[in-house]
Amino acid sequence: MTALQARLDAEVALRNSSSELSAQKPDPLMIARTTRDECHALTCALFAYGNVQSIVAFLTSLQPSWIDSNEEDIRRATLGKYYRFQTAQDIAQWHITLGRLKAQGGVEATFERGYRNDGVLGGISSVIETLYDLNAYRSQGYTFLIGKPIKRIAGTSAMKRWMMYLRWMIREDSLDMGLWKVMSPRELIMPLDTHTFTLSKKLGLLQRKQCDLTAALELTDTLRSFDPNDPIKYDFALYRLGQEGIRI
Repeated sequence: MTALQARLDAEVALRNSSSELSAQKPDPLMIARTTRDECHALTCALFAYGNVQSIVAFLTSLQPSWIDSNEEDIRRATLGKYYRFQTAQDIAQWHITLGRLKAQGGVEATFERGYRNDGVLGGISSVIETLYDLNAYRSQGYTFLIGKPIKRIAGTSAMKRWMMYLRWMIREDSLDMGLWKVMSPRELIMPLDTHTFTLSKKLGLLQRKQCDLTAALELTDTLRSFDPNDPIKYDFALYRLGQEGIRI
């Protein structure tokens, strides 16, 4: 075991605590864990961009029950709401779409259809394509929220919010919920954001200069050499270390 691996393993053990999700250390996962529901968790993951305090404040204002409401009630409930690129209409239409997805079997079943044919990336694409198929509504904010199906690895974004969602769903510890059984933690891909990207390069875990899906796969392979059965257990620790500016 290398010194770096030992240091990261120690950080993983230290961070694997509910105290890491609090008003003092906000994270969208703390909102997702209040319901432990795959649909509301997807909302929490996809809106998880920008300042973390703003993310948590916005997510706290959303009601998980909206996806079970009729469409007019959803529009009334979201009137006047917005979050960065998403207007009130975008937020309403997202909950309408999510309700339709839930009614036709849910997120895991939709993911599994693509996963069985084309692994993790196929599973994500299956969910994204189905979301678009379920609702003809389009806007810049709405499509930014959902993203695009993965057609190729080269040139594709790191898909950080989707990879983070899968981490929440597949892994199970004091942080991640482990609600799905469709795949093993060993197959997860690193949710790569700027904090993790920058720190991973400084630590020599990553050589690629661009923060994209190729870099996420490279970092995942490196971490798999530390723990082949659960390489993404290092994600939250690396994210916090980068966020807090702690030197290793």
